[in-house]
Amino acid sequence: MFSVRLVEHPLPTTERDVDGLIAWMIDTLSLVRKRGDATADQGRAGPVHRLLRDHLVGRPERSWDAQMLADELAQMPASLNHHLSRLVETGLIGFTNEGKGWRKYYLRGGSLTNAVAHLNQHSTMVLQQRFQLINDRWARSGDPLPVELPQEDSAPFSLGLVDHRPMPDDAPGSQLSHWMSDFGLLGERPGAEISEDSLSVRLFSTLLERNLPLSLDEATELHGGQKARIGRILERFRATGMVERVPRTDRLNSALWTAMTAQHQRRGEDWMLKKGGFQRLLSEEQQSALLRALAKGSLGVSDVASHLKAVEAREQMLLLNLLGGRLPMGYRMSGASANAVQRRVQDRLDRVLRRMVRVAGLLDEALAASEPSA
Repeated sequence: MFSVRLVEHPLPTTERDVDGLIAWMIDTLSLVRKRGDATADQGRAGPVHRLLRDHLVGRPERSWDAQMLADELAQMPASLNHHLSRLVETGLIGFTNEGKGWRKYYLRGGSLTNAVAHLNQHSTMVLQQRFQLINDRWARSGDPLPVELPQEDSAPFSLGLVDHRPMPDDAPGSQLSHWMSDFGLLGERPGAEISEDSLSVRLFSTLLERNLPLSLDEATELHGGQKARIGRILERFRATGMVERVPRTDRLNSALWTAMTAQHQRRGEDWMLKKGGFQRLLSEEQQSALLRALAKGSLGVSDVASHLKAVEAREQMLLLNLLGGRLPMGYRMSGASANAVQRRVQDRLDRVLRRMVRVAGLLDEALAASEPSA
């Protein structure tokens, strides 16, 4: 079964350090769970690092049986089998059962470049095939906000990719929750979140149906749970590229009302006219109507919407900024359609895969250059 978890990392700073390139590949494929403080050797003496550097990648012309590898790496068979199984699932490593005795493991294609090409092709195919489930469950119309201000995608990219397989009859959860687990939306160890009624599944189902971005306050009101936990779940969704965080411009009128009321009470009319942007952005009629209502204490959100109806949304955003107001943030699916979300995820996946191709080529060159002195 193909199964891999890809995490985006910057390209290595060195092009000839074999250990550095191997470590980058291990981190990108999440082959080793990082626990506790960093070690002095940066994990380069670990079994997975040595398995790749000294055997499977370092000597791609050979095949290695598990008994020989266990002896050379001083690993218990169960521990070594775990590492080898993870590598086989990525598609980089193959094995053969020819003859009797232990399985023999080898690097696919005879080079890391060829093995990464296999992983690249399989990853793209799995993403395309398995996104059909989201197509079937998509209920958003994808209507844009009054002003679209997408935020820069600063969340580190992390995506799981697993081949489709039938769900066992006695397995907990639902088809959707298992799909989410395969793509990394439930974290590395889903635990109770695999339940079809878990908080993560309910939040994702809401995003599949909801047009407006979902704020943390709304999510807490809809589904319960602690706001901090909901924030962590939504950020995990965002890391896959399927969800984005954007300013809630649909709440522009409410934010303007809050800013106008606060600044009028704090600084008065003269400040609002000169520094608050009223004279710069509003007509005299609009200025007078808003200030009269503020003075009487009768200004409401609907009044703000009515008086500023003729003002372009971007000008309203500027006015909010001059008044010192802020818009809340919200989470939504990262495209107007399931296909658009898939393209967004594919673009980010392609960036990781291109880096893997680059590092694989550098590693093959570095290993070839070191052969004469080996």
